[in-house]
Amino acid sequence: MTKYFIQFVQSHEEFRLPELESLAKIENVKISYNREDYKKNCPFLIIEIDTEEEAIRLVKRAILIRNIYELWGTGKSYEEVHTRVKAKPERWPPYNYKSFKFTVSAFGSTCSSDYQVGIINTFAYLGFKGEINLKDPEVQFGVLEDYGLDPAPPTEPYMIYFGRLIASGNRDLIQTYNLKKRKYIGNTSMDAELSLIMANQALAAPGKLIYDPFVGTGSFLLTCAQFGSFTMGSDIDGRQIRGKTNRSIKSNVEQYHLRGKVLDTFVFDICHHPWRDNLWFDAIVTDPPYGVRAGAKTLGRKNPSKRSLTTKLIDGTPAYEEENSYPPTKPYEMSEVLSDLLEFAARFLVLGGRLVYWLPTVVDEYSNSDLPEHPSMRLISNSEQNFGQWARRLITMEKFKENIIGDRANIHNVKGLDNLSFVYKKKDVSPNEEEITNTKGKKKPGHYLFREKVGLVEI
Repeated sequence: MTKYFIQFVQSHEEFRLPELESLAKIENVKISYNREDYKKNCPFLIIEIDTEEEAIRLVKRAILIRNIYELWGTGKSYEEVHTRVKAKPERWPPYNYKSFKFTVSAFGSTCSSDYQVGIINTFAYLGFKGEINLKDPEVQFGVLEDYGLDPAPPTEPYMIYFGRLIASGNRDLIQTYNLKKRKYIGNTSMDAELSLIMANQALAAPGKLIYDPFVGTGSFLLTCAQFGSFTMGSDIDGRQIRGKTNRSIKSNVEQYHLRGKVLDTFVFDICHHPWRDNLWFDAIVTDPPYGVRAGAKTLGRKNPSKRSLTTKLIDGTPAYEEENSYPPTKPYEMSEVLSDLLEFAARFLVLGGRLVYWLPTVVDEYSNSDLPEHPSMRLISNSEQNFGQWARRLITMEKFKENIIGDRANIHNVKGLDNLSFVYKKKDVSPNEEEITNTKGKKKPGHYLFREKVGLVEI
């Protein structure tokens, strides 16, 4: 295997390795790297891949990878780098007469033009005789210095990498799907970068069928379709799907020329869905409504005792048959959302299919044991996006065995939103705090009563 080094973007650091491994699975590329070498505060990672063609395939749709280089030399000083480059002169001849370009960049510091020219000149021994072409070279070489993220960077880099540029990621898609450029968005629209990362986590690819059961304004339908999948979505609230005149999910589909990929959207409650048992999805990608931007609802009455025993008639027609009639809804507690979502995924995903969703948690109370489980699903990755008091985690799960009738999701006995005696008051202190933390001797997970703890529900 040949050694390469990846230059990640310095953002969403917990998402970078999961995306890399998902890309390797999508493209069927065997990769090898030392996980202990990966550091969140460093954008560089040495990786081994069989061929250059596979390296190109690996990053062609990457969102969190900026570039991949064939590694020619690395070291803590330029003396070490040059020693390693000179140790393999057989690499040089193929590029002797090609137009070329050198770049010098520093992570955590800056490089003056004079400094860059000086560094480039130290590689004169390569003896390239081709034309220098800064706009469209046939081959490009990069010198990358790592100074870390210290506020006061060291005078010398911690590590220096030198290599031949092989390919770049596809970060241009972030601007293509930028919400500021999209015709129709709403409060629940996911930003382009995260939507594209989720599509990669879902292994979106041509011929696959991907479903979003909380579709909202349809962000995931677009990004999964971008990579060739057929997509469809549903929501209990049809207003977001329909939008307004000339601005709707359909107008976004037209904007991005995805009419043949985004199949349709439907209005129904995921708890009362119409799907038949022999319909299977390759992936389910969704952002369950947990209250930060939109609280979840499900069909039913908040107070069942108020249910009318007689049918209301309007001009002799039952009221529920009127065009503008909507069934009653009630709050959909987060634990119930998660339980229903996992059980739906276990039932309707193909073997090897993925469930990719966001899990909100209270930062100070989260532990890995909080994650919802199901006998047919296994955890692939768990990446945090922190907002201070609360965070959301991108959870990727895979169906690894057939669902058995009667299997249930394990949401750790979390009590529902409707039990208002358990709602936290000011400063997250409750008169029932002891009961909350010690029910059945189990600690409550970080997503327990999430909406109340971060002040999204008022009593």
